[in-house]
Amino acid sequence: MGAKSSAARPRAAVRIAGLGLGAVGLLFLLSGCSLQSFGSAFGNFGWPSNGISLQAHRMYDLWIAAVIAALVVGIFVWGLIFWCIIRYRKRSDELPVQTRFNMPMEVLYTVTPILVVAVLFYYTAIVQTDVDKLSKNPDQIVQVTAFKWQWEFDYRDGMGKDANTVVSTIGSADVIPLLVLPVGEKIRFEETSKDVIHSFWVPQLLFKRDVFPGSVRNVFEVTLDKTGHYVGRCAELCGTYHAFMQFELVVVSPEKFDQYMTARKGGASTQQAMVAIGEPPYATTTEPLNTRRQANSWNQSNAVASGK
Repeated sequence: MGAKSSAARPRAAVRIAGLGLGAVGLLFLLSGCSLQSFGSAFGNFGWPSNGISLQAHRMYDLWIAAVIAALVVGIFVWGLIFWCIIRYRKRSDELPVQTRFNMPMEVLYTVTPILVVAVLFYYTAIVQTDVDKLSKNPDQIVQVTAFKWQWEFDYRDGMGKDANTVVSTIGSADVIPLLVLPVGEKIRFEETSKDVIHSFWVPQLLFKRDVFPGSVRNVFEVTLDKTGHYVGRCAELCGTYHAFMQFELVVVSPEKFDQYMTARKGGASTQQAMVAIGEPPYATTTEPLNTRRQANSWNQSNAVASGK
């Protein structure tokens, strides 16, 4: 009887582990159709839910699915721990049967984590490849040029550094540059810097891309799916006024974007073209560079000159 009992325990443990892994798979299937609603019910598990691109939504889904898998595995492990505490708690002073090892169990708790990590790695690689994927014929091409401490956005007629600029928007200390783009189209960004490393970051895109000087051009694509005004920043410490190196992403309908580009090509300024399509002429999410520092320096210089 003792031999049968000891032989049955590994099989029971394997069955329990199989049920746990089956529950993980079932939960993935059930949650895959409603990750957005499931995540919203639990505060999105700390991940921003205000993404405005198809790529942002895929990263969100990956995060929620990974958290669900982690919770299921955690609950399963905690369940086994408490089951062992209760099942094998001390009942008398008699020493329980001692075993040196249990090969099925050791194989199980070695192979199972490897399988979990492999599955997470597989889906992470798929999402990462999809986010970094470049199309052969993007709908719009924008060259992003960063410099201390502003942005220049050039709408291009082709890919690569040899393409021609059709429309250009350059920011200044007085005016926040507006990056106007259409919803539902593939936007290709080609980034370059005139001085040091900067970083192109719109928080709602859920990722940032570094902007390098020299011949290195960081290229990526997004497909925006929500209209609106969104603040953009430099996310790489680049100098004294790094905190004020901002821009605004304006996502409009394709019809408004075509009207905007027609007005710009006709000689209208960014502000005039924005008014023509019924949008605010200036940034609404951030303010221009605060020049009080220069004003204070000028007042101090006058005070020194006057002997005060």
